[in-house]
Amino acid sequence: MNKFFANFGKLTAGFAFAAIVVSCNNKEQAKTTASSKAVVTDNKEQIVFVNSDSLLNNFSYFKDVRDKFEAKSKKAQQDLNAKGTSFQREVAEYQKNAPSMSADQRAATEERLARKQQELASFNQNASSSLASEEAAENEKLYNRVSDFLKTYAKSKGYKMVLTYSKASPTLLYADESLDVTKEVVAGLNEAYNKEKK
Repeated sequence: MNKFFANFGKLTAGFAFAAIVVSCNNKEQAKTTASSKAVVTDNKEQIVFVNSDSLLNNFSYFKDVRDKFEAKSKKAQQDLNAKGTSFQREVAEYQKNAPSMSADQRAATEERLARKQQELASFNQNASSSLASEEAAENEKLYNRVSDFLKTYAKSKGYKMVLTYSKASPTLLYADESLDVTKEVVAGLNEAYNKEKK
């Protein structure tokens, strides 16, 4: 589970939608309508930032994915623990009965226990692989969802660039708080996600 959050932390660093640059070309700027000129001229700042820590803590989609992933991870851990406990009981039973068993019985039991141990290791590896694959797919969905939203958002606001800030990976050392659009972005993302859920 810690790996899940660590990778989401890496996502926020690599999330570097730090350089999701929404650029307008000079020809398009010359052709903009009076209303869109008003948006750009009213908006003095053309570079803004999003606090990715706050975004993840307040984005409903991320919370839902995290909760679902935690439940799956917990279930996999419980299954592994149950299988491990059962295996340990069998080993303890074998050790208790080994002195009274024939050599053939001991050899057969040891072989069976070795196979079970291998199955247990294989189960653990498969569960980890499955969770890692799902995590990677969810990270990509999360990135695409935020990236797509920011492209539209930045264009509508006349922003040329949206940077990211995270305490875990501070690529942005200082920015005036007036450039922080995190709340607006989270509100927009949550609104879009809530419409999807209906």
